[in-house]
Amino acid sequence: MKMEEFRVKDIPRRRFLELSMKGGLLIAATPALLTQLISCRNGAGVSPGLDMDREMLAMIIKKALGKGGDFADVYLESRISRQIVMEESKFKSGLYGISQGAGVRVISGNKTGYAYTDEITREKLLRAAEVASYVAQNSALITPVDISPAARPSFVTVKQPLGEIADENRIEIMKRADQAARDYDQRIKMTMVDYNDEVRSRVIANSEGVYLKDELPLLFFIVQAMSDDGQARHMARERLSRHSGFEMFTEVTPETIARNAAREAVAMLEAQDAPAGIMDVVMQNGWGGVLVHEAVGHPLEADNIAKGVGAFTGKMGQKVASDVFTMVDDGTLPNFRGTINFDDEGTQARRNVLIENGYLKGFMTDILSAKQLAMIRTGNGRRESFRNIPIPRMTNTFIAKGNDNPDDILASTKKGIYVQSLSGGSVNPVTGVFNFTCRESYLIENGKKTRPVKGATLIGSCMDVISNIDAVGDDLDFGPGICGKGQSAEVTAGQPTVRIRGINVGGSRA
Repeated sequence: MKMEEFRVKDIPRRRFLELSMKGGLLIAATPALLTQLISCRNGAGVSPGLDMDREMLAMIIKKALGKGGDFADVYLESRISRQIVMEESKFKSGLYGISQGAGVRVISGNKTGYAYTDEITREKLLRAAEVASYVAQNSALITPVDISPAARPSFVTVKQPLGEIADENRIEIMKRADQAARDYDQRIKMTMVDYNDEVRSRVIANSEGVYLKDELPLLFFIVQAMSDDGQARHMARERLSRHSGFEMFTEVTPETIARNAAREAVAMLEAQDAPAGIMDVVMQNGWGGVLVHEAVGHPLEADNIAKGVGAFTGKMGQKVASDVFTMVDDGTLPNFRGTINFDDEGTQARRNVLIENGYLKGFMTDILSAKQLAMIRTGNGRRESFRNIPIPRMTNTFIAKGNDNPDDILASTKKGIYVQSLSGGSVNPVTGVFNFTCRESYLIENGKKTRPVKGATLIGSCMDVISNIDAVGDDLDFGPGICGKGQSAEVTAGQPTVRIRGINVGGSRA
């Protein structure tokens, strides 16, 4: 069986646009036309279709179940997105996108029928329901429950709605970041500042009687800085992304993001080729959590478990990691990038402990895999857009806070690699074998972080890594990313400082 590798990375801007603009209108503005972009406002004439009355939604669900089936739902979606790009202190482009559509799904046994439309109309949705219904031919008929509004708590607060922010304010934020990066050091020779925001509106109705509606704003801000000292160059990147209003830039200033990028760019100018071999690795808190997201999180998504494949199949309740290792997926962390009030099936977001003190406690499910495994729904049924069916996906996934002092972890490591930032990586979901590229890393010599090294790659299997983690710090932190699994999803990965004994490091030193 050929399995697609799952990947996580730190959100290139082109991919953001692909996700934002599918099935919609895209308005491009050159630097001379940025004033026209400024006149665009979120919410203008884009979501009337999401006001479809509940009687009509009930009719569509009834049509979807007309040939039988166990479950049916209707998903309506509208997105308004904006991007402004600044390169070398000059504004290069502005983009404004509108996307809207809907999908109808039928589940019958282990089969799923799905059809979608870019037009949210009665006729188009009834046709989608008819197409989706064919998966359930000759199965038992059920009576849908009457639709009524369901209550779900919100984990996303907004003080400054994105639709009320003038683009002059967005541009000012970008100018501040650009100036801060260039002022950091004279060796910063080039900068790029990328501003993106989006407002995603959803309506979900299903045959269990659930009717839900919400709006999720999303901000995504990237600063890249390239250093050059005449002998070496390094491109660094720092990201900030939250479900939030524009107040995000008061809580974390654009100058902070820019200086962090510039610091890495300058520090890595002196990098030497990394050694190779089996060695101890200390990983700094924050985005390093992408390693367990990729190597451990994907194998814990229940669609593969339901198929009987993957590293954790048949291991529920067993010891799979070291005693100090606890891993959590939590879609309720306030305003995080991976946070959802409810998943794209309407299931309440929740905190799910996946591995606790080394023992496997749970998987991440959607409606179909929960049914197949006779497990609870964990609120992890997510979709890239209305064009996709929901599948089990992570939200905010992290290694839980430990008891060790981060300084002591480093001091007690005689020799190895200190990984400060990962670029991203991939995993085979069946074998659990992964690889990750280290963007910023240093040698550890006699318990101290010393010379920067380049070209280091972490290679291993999920079981080996989580079994060989012997120290977990008390300094839990997080970083935003985008995760690919056939579909893309906004995620957050996190961890405290951790030490992994004896991991395979691929290096560039002969």
